[in-house]
Amino acid sequence: MTPEKEQKAIERLKLFEPPDGYYLAYSGGKDSDCIKILAQLAGVKFEAHHNLTTVDAPETVYYVRSQPDVIIDKALDANGNQITMWNLILKNLMPPTRLARYCCSELKERSGRGRVVITGVRWAESSKRKENAGTVKIIGKPKTTQKIAEEIGADYDVTRQGGLIMNDDNDESRRMVEQCYRTTKTMVNPIIDWIDNDVWDFLNYYGCKSNPLYECGFKRIGCIGCPVAGKHRYVEFMRYPKFKNIYIAVFDKMLKRREELGKAANLSWKTGLDVFRWWMGEDFTQITFDDLEEL
Repeated sequence: MTPEKEQKAIERLKLFEPPDGYYLAYSGGKDSDCIKILAQLAGVKFEAHHNLTTVDAPETVYYVRSQPDVIIDKALDANGNQITMWNLILKNLMPPTRLARYCCSELKERSGRGRVVITGVRWAESSKRKENAGTVKIIGKPKTTQKIAEEIGADYDVTRQGGLIMNDDNDESRRMVEQCYRTTKTMVNPIIDWIDNDVWDFLNYYGCKSNPLYECGFKRIGCIGCPVAGKHRYVEFMRYPKFKNIYIAVFDKMLKRREELGKAANLSWKTGLDVFRWWMGEDFTQITFDDLEEL
């Protein structure tokens, strides 16, 4: 970790600070610890928010609660009822998958709309993030944001999802953020170019041990059972068997609900355990995602 990288991250936060302050997306992982400390060092106004997903590891829940400056938010539906992973599965009549991540859109991505959001997104985490993330990313009203970018001469790229990315933190980018963030969701990624060693060197220097799950050998902190985690899910369910049992019980209810609605499942799905095995990729004789889309 070089002092130059730390200072550059701090300057990015100062450059794009909105009048009403940042919305800091705090997951309880090492990257969110970094951005919170950086925001404090930068002296910018911010509120740290954690989205309660209902499938976070107990250690993560306790760690987030130990942060006095973090606001814990619950996702609510139009009637004010809490949205959980379990009622989302019943609503969508299918498990969340790598291609159908309805849980993220409902439990996490609703927050911070109309705000400038600080995230801990880093290129080093995946090739997809290298392609689809920059210092600043603006989501929503792509034609409007592109028009403004062209008018002020800002250098930008457009993702396949329609987001507008700016990798250079120059004055044109700042002006664009100021004009667009009120009607969109704008994300500032101050540690976009940091690698894992940068993160740990930074946290060690400032005395932050971060989430205790890292000391247990976890490389990733996220929802238990997240399909994006791949084989790491087996480790999670070995550590948290109660969550496995809850998923299976909900999958049983999901199958019953499908039957009530006349949406018969594939013959290989008899029980919630069958669904769980398919979801975990344990039984490759079962249906594919394309088959599921047709149900």
